[in-house]
Amino acid sequence: MRLVIALGGNAILKRGERGTFSSQLANLRRTSGFLAEIAREHEIVITHGNGPQVGALLIQQEQAKGLVPPMPLDACDAMTQGLLGYAIQTEMDKVMREKGMDKRTVSVLTRMVVDKNDPAFENPTKPVGPFYPSPKGLPKEWVVKEDAGRGYRRVVPSPMPIRSLESKAILALLDRGYIVVCGGGGGIPVLEDLTGVEAVIDKDLASYVIAREIGADGLIILTDVEYAYLNFRKPNQKPIREITLEEMKSYLSEGHFSEGSMKPKILAAIKFVESGGKFSIITRLDKVLDALNRKTGTIITQG
Repeated sequence: MRLVIALGGNAILKRGERGTFSSQLANLRRTSGFLAEIAREHEIVITHGNGPQVGALLIQQEQAKGLVPPMPLDACDAMTQGLLGYAIQTEMDKVMREKGMDKRTVSVLTRMVVDKNDPAFENPTKPVGPFYPSPKGLPKEWVVKEDAGRGYRRVVPSPMPIRSLESKAILALLDRGYIVVCGGGGGIPVLEDLTGVEAVIDKDLASYVIAREIGADGLIILTDVEYAYLNFRKPNQKPIREITLEEMKSYLSEGHFSEGSMKPKILAAIKFVESGGKFSIITRLDKVLDALNRKTGTIITQG
């Protein structure tokens, strides 16, 4: 099968870690062990987030802006795509060499087209970068909002991805037998005229678009829970196991999933199956092999 696997943040950087490059490589080494086993039997494309990494880069730029001109957000997306692509390639290739697998990994810097008239541009909601004690002194062109009593943060638009500009390249590499890393951080947002924009695309929705365009059989979204749940963290919490597309759409419309956490994952999973994909899986990294064998995880099918 051809599978798109969207890595959650904890596959690269665990909560509470400082985020040194060596610690991220160590996390990816463990991640690569699971992914390599999938790659033995299936054709895989790996996508990933970049939130902590681009946030750290924005802090570095803020601290050094008197010495070095800061780069726009789309350029920061590109820089962190390259950083994480290199890290994933390094650990995947090491693990596969150790396992005696004759496969190699390649990264594709991925641009994602968005609509200049997307409502998200009129209502920025995605927090990026560090917390500030006050909005005073921050660049006038920024939109800044108070964040749950923790300080003020810059917020940017999060438009819906329309299509990837690199799908043909991804397909060509898959045809040559490569494992492809792409769509990092949701891709670099660009308009139809190829102009980059200051925005952040949801990486799970970007993964759905890539999966649709390359004709993937399955979309696997990895997170820090084994299942998506109804009534999450309530006394009547219930795991969602194998479920039909229509049933999951009903749960989504009933508001079971939180906006900044599970909802984008559910929406991406639904959209992929709606577009003709055979199945979507939402589960934890260490459960992914069992989920592929339908032993665990939330699995959405046509029904």
